[in-house]
Amino acid sequence: MKRPLPEKTPDGRYIIVDGRRWRATDPSLTPERRQELVNELMQARRDVGRAKRLHDAELERDARQRVHAAKVALGERGKPWWERESDSKPPQDQ
Repeated sequence: MKRPLPEKTPDGRYIIVDGRRWRATDPSLTPERRQELVNELMQARRDVGRAKRLHDAELERDARQRVHAAKVALGERGKPWWERESDSKPPQDQ
């Protein structure tokens, strides 16, 4: 069973989860690219947990960097996607 989509702010820039605002994913991403990035993000998050269970600081640091990179590519961290100029957006194939 699919979860209902989270509520969005009227401008579409944020989603609201349990009363808290979170930056929404960049809507200019293709569905395929978005899914690739979500897959990368989820694998990196699993790797953070694995590293913590193994008490491996280097592996955890690497996994956290991958989480951050995926979040930036999704537009959820870094410069807000709505403030980027269209010609300075990262390429879809990164």
